Amino acid sequence: MNLWFENITSGAFLASTFIIAGKVLVAVIAFLIVRAIGKRIISNSFARMAKNNQLSSGRVVTLEKLSLNAFSYTLMFIFATTLLTIFGLNPSALIAGAGIVGLAIGFGAQGLVSDIVTGFFILLEKQIDVGDYVTAGGVDGIVEEVGLRTALIRGFDGTLHYIPNRNIANVSNHSRGNMRALVDISISYNDNIDEAISVMQKVCDQLAEQDERIIEGPDVIGVQNLGDSDVVIRIIAKTENMEQWSVERLLRKQLKEALEAHNIEIPYPHQVYVHK
Repeated sequence: MNLWFENITSGAFLASTFIIAGKVLVAVIAFLIVRAIGKRIISNSFARMAKNNQLSSGRVVTLEKLSLNAFSYTLMFIFATTLLTIFGLNPSALIAGAGIVGLAIGFGAQGLVSDIVTGFFILLEKQIDVGDYVTAGGVDGIVEEVGLRTALIRGFDGTLHYIPNRNIANVSNHSRGNMRALVDISISYNDNIDEAISVMQKVCDQLAEQDERIIEGPDVIGVQNLGDSDVVIRIIAKTENMEQWSVERLLRKQLKEALEAHNIEIPYPHQVYVHK
């Protein structure tokens, strides 16, 4: 016992300990410096691309986040290998020794491989970019991040959905091109349809001149449906992307006001109670 205590308190042991601690400290400092410099270089490179309009803003953000993730994973692997070497362990021998274990768990990692392969093709084919409004994996929302393993989609209620790439079998991207604004307005059977259409079209023409978000229309296309107590008239317009809902709300408001000003009734359900 005394001999063991003398050995660990000897100068050689303490010197070796200080040397290893110094190497670890240098490795940690080097890791932090390289990570900070690398992230800044990547961010600046993509900022120049966005400034020069080489890629769309959504595409720039998508590729920037993916590059930062890949850089971080690579740097962490190098850092771990360096630490093993400092402590006198052979990383290649450890990796070879873990081959059998890796083979055993490889079958359980098929989902991870599928995520990476699917994510690669999603990025390669430019199916989605950060900021796009998409339907993917049974979720509607705005893409916040696209990685090699998961896609992060923010729902309109604020929920952040983490979707494994292998679950993204079909993608509906609603942010590629202009969108359609559709409004149905009902009038009563007692009102003149032609007069109502004329009033609505005047409102649409005025709105088209005032609102730059409207690309085409709005146009009153005519009677869409004959209900139990109303005649449904449909209006369609093309708008800038993600502006269709706002334009629809504005159309409904102005159409209602115009119809009321011309004494054209917008019917509502009536219930008649019969006392026996």
